[in-house]
Amino acid sequence: MSLSALLAAAPSPGAGGSLDEAAERAGNAAGWVEENWSTWLNTGLRIILIAAIAIVLRYLIRRALTNLIDRMNRSAQAVEGTALGGLLVNAERRRQRSEAIGSVLRSVTSFLILGTAALMILGAFQINLAPLLASAGVAGVALGFGARNLVTDFLSGVFMILEDQYGVGDTIDAGVASGEVIEVGLRVTKLRGDNGEIWYVRNGEVKRIGNLSQGWSTAGVDVTVRPTEDLDLVRQAIAEAGETMTKEEPWSERLWGPVEILGLDAVLLDSMTVRVTAKTMPGKSLGVERELRWRIKRSLDAAGIRMIGAVPLHTDGESVADPTAAMAAPSAYASTTSPQSLAATPIPPPNLTK
Repeated sequence: MSLSALLAAAPSPGAGGSLDEAAERAGNAAGWVEENWSTWLNTGLRIILIAAIAIVLRYLIRRALTNLIDRMNRSAQAVEGTALGGLLVNAERRRQRSEAIGSVLRSVTSFLILGTAALMILGAFQINLAPLLASAGVAGVALGFGARNLVTDFLSGVFMILEDQYGVGDTIDAGVASGEVIEVGLRVTKLRGDNGEIWYVRNGEVKRIGNLSQGWSTAGVDVTVRPTEDLDLVRQAIAEAGETMTKEEPWSERLWGPVEILGLDAVLLDSMTVRVTAKTMPGKSLGVERELRWRIKRSLDAAGIRMIGAVPLHTDGESVADPTAAMAAPSAYASTTSPQSLAATPIPPPNLTK
């Protein structure tokens, strides 16, 4: 046999070494997988279990909150058509308040549940959470300083809704603006002004609130008459107008008490003022004041009592003279330096002594 044939039939040392090395590596990989597959399975099951519990818990809590809000709205709608429904319950106000509270609770619930689940999943991967939490704390502080106005508006809106300081349909004085509340939000409150304008008031800018629609309101009317009128007749006429008003609809429901005559509020040389008040339903004081003035005026006219105001009172048939009728129009000749006066000045005669 030749040498070349022997060399070809002999095994190659390089090929045998690579096969042994590959087999060793495959054995090591199989052993590593066999050692760690239980850990991987345990970690995967923990992650799946954490995610499933978080999703189910979030769904159940959000559904419970939604059912609670729907129940609150149904209870408000149930009494809306009753006699006291418009007084005790404002359906739109209750609806917006319940939806705002529900939105806050749902957001907080989702943030807490999903945030906790994410941290638990990261912990299952053996990730050190201390640097992550420290970075999140620093970012939260920076965000709080940068968006402090937004945070202030949001927190003020949350506490305002929870405390039920005002709601849709209330007439409030917020300091920066006043009017009827048409929408309540977590950041901005919308007000309808007396002239129809809409005010957008940030909740964080409101320092004090004057709610004119809670409890009861007061309607006040000042009746100004001549100082020579008989006070007993004036009191009787006003009392008759108030008593008639309390017995007629819809004023009998809007008036929560009798019309009271407090007495003389001011006595002057040419007039005297009688103060009249009445306790009314919240938000109905302006309408009661207008109707009360109307009835008092008619009652005083029927009794022959004249009401006066800022315009001086004159007897019937007496003509009022114009105080400027006897005044002449200003003349340009009144001033000696005016061009008209200089033009009308006589020319002095020439000097003939020269």
